[in-house]
Amino acid sequence: MELLTRNNFEGWMQKLMERLDRQDELLLAMKAEGKQPTITESIRLFDNQDLCMLLQISKRTLQRYRSVGALPYKTLGKKTYYSEEDVLTAFYKARIHNFFHK
Repeated sequence: MELLTRNNFEGWMQKLMERLDRQDELLLAMKAEGKQPTITESIRLFDNQDLCMLLQISKRTLQRYRSVGALPYKTLGKKTYYSEEDVLTAFYKARIHNFFHK
């Protein structure tokens, strides 16, 4: 294990900056080409199992959130889906509400 010296640190930072610059160039090139994500690429959907695993909650808790209207959802056939934006918005609102109503 080598010690972190000023030269090592500066070298790592230089590599990091070069990589970030390359990423910026790639993103600008994609933007110049007019590549816009399609609607299906820009909307991320979670099903019950995905969201339970992501939030580390039970299916019953997820059902309770739906029942009280705290979490918007969409059903397609017999399957329930949640958009990433709706989930983030719902939990952001809950956090703000809990903060002011302690």
